[in-house]
Amino acid sequence: MGADFSQPQRQSSIGILVMFFYTLQQYARALWPMIVIWIFKFDEVNKLYFFLGILAVFVSIGVISYLKYLNFTFFLDSENDEFIITEGVFNKTKTAIQLRKIQQVNINQSFIQKLVSVYELDVDTAGSNKKEGAIKAISHELALELKFRLLENEELKTTIGTETTSLEETEQKLFEAAHPFIKISFLSLLKVGITSNYGRSIALLVIFFSTIYENFQNFGDESKVYEEKVGSYIDKNLVLQTILTSIILLFVVVLVVNVIRTVFKYYDYKITRQKGSLLLSFGLLNTKSTIIKPEKVQITTVKRNYFQKKMGILELKIRQATSGEKEERKSIIEIPGCSEAERDSILRLLFHKIPEKGLMLQPNFRKLMFSIFLTIGLPLLGFMAVGYWLEPIIFEYSYVVPVFVVVIGLIQYFRFKNNRLFIHQNFIIKQSGAWDISNDIIEPSKIQAITTSQLFWHKKLDIGSVILHTAGGNIDFQLANYSIVKQQVNLWLYEIETSDSNWM
Repeated sequence: MGADFSQPQRQSSIGILVMFFYTLQQYARALWPMIVIWIFKFDEVNKLYFFLGILAVFVSIGVISYLKYLNFTFFLDSENDEFIITEGVFNKTKTAIQLRKIQQVNINQSFIQKLVSVYELDVDTAGSNKKEGAIKAISHELALELKFRLLENEELKTTIGTETTSLEETEQKLFEAAHPFIKISFLSLLKVGITSNYGRSIALLVIFFSTIYENFQNFGDESKVYEEKVGSYIDKNLVLQTILTSIILLFVVVLVVNVIRTVFKYYDYKITRQKGSLLLSFGLLNTKSTIIKPEKVQITTVKRNYFQKKMGILELKIRQATSGEKEERKSIIEIPGCSEAERDSILRLLFHKIPEKGLMLQPNFRKLMFSIFLTIGLPLLGFMAVGYWLEPIIFEYSYVVPVFVVVIGLIQYFRFKNNRLFIHQNFIIKQSGAWDISNDIIEPSKIQAITTSQLFWHKKLDIGSVILHTAGGNIDFQLANYSIVKQQVNLWLYEIETSDSNWM
């Protein structure tokens, strides 16, 4: 029979060990300055008192871990439609989470939890910037069953209490979880690692070379060995070749690190259908599992660059309701390395159809001019000012200016060219990006508020800006045809007022 969550129950008994390690980590973070002092002054410390102190700390952590396990209970309250968690060592806390407000339930497994074969279940709502409830140690089967109970809001009244899920239904859920309809291959993860995060790679290159240059400068000023040995070792005629070789080698290293990070984070990425929802599970050392309900999805982003297009892959990002920008970044669900067919399957499940683009709005050319002024004009003015009034030696690097102007100019041009807002009866799609082209997709019924603005010198030109506020973030579009924007805003507001969408 399925699990009965109507009565308070504890975590797995092995959870005491998990609590011990987590509590030990908390103590280590709090006492790390004292630990460092003990390590460097170990010879001066009384060994007997030291080991007795260590033993006392471990014993106290063990007792606290046992009390945490003993006092932690959870159950489903069928009368009030709430998930109740009781926890605490000396001061007990009772947390009541309304089932209708549960936004997301994640099943995670850290390296420590993987060693003892238990899982962690996190419950999240849209009204807080932290997890409202976390169960640190339960079996995978129990975690799946509890997740289904928490997210099946429509069926809770008939499934909680004396009634239980049949064995056949439970087996069917486990069968669905074990048989994904989309599985991201290892080769696709390699492609994603190679073709993404160029900005991060360039930033690492700049930081690395600036640090190396500064260290060489300091070392060269203080030691003649640098000038005699290192200077004679490198042929001055090969300086440019050496620099280029170093850049290439370092870029390869950064790409390798990026590939390793991608593989570790998204290893064995599987997506399965669960009664109209998506169940995602992935991770090598830290395994994460989460359910996405289509009605709770706020913004879906399809992202792709030139290399990914040639390799036949793309990236999906799904944002649900959050309570702030910081939490928004953390809660973004990424699906890397999808093919076009897999993308269409996911979009059909989320929106019940493939989103269409419809009417296209494009920004006025003044947006391009203003962007060029900010990214090229102001830096050049600053360069000239520093050269004339502060450091004339800076003009020796004037050869970099044309390269800077061309590169930044091309980036701003392609950003302007790709900046579009597509309006369909059922969808709003914002396209943006210079190299990585992103398409942010939302449904008008998910909009919470709309902000329009128009500067007084833009009235004659009939251009203005609009910001669409959702619980998963904002979508803004600047310097579009203001008459069309106002007309569409009225339609969106009407749809917001008349929609009965249950996205919370």
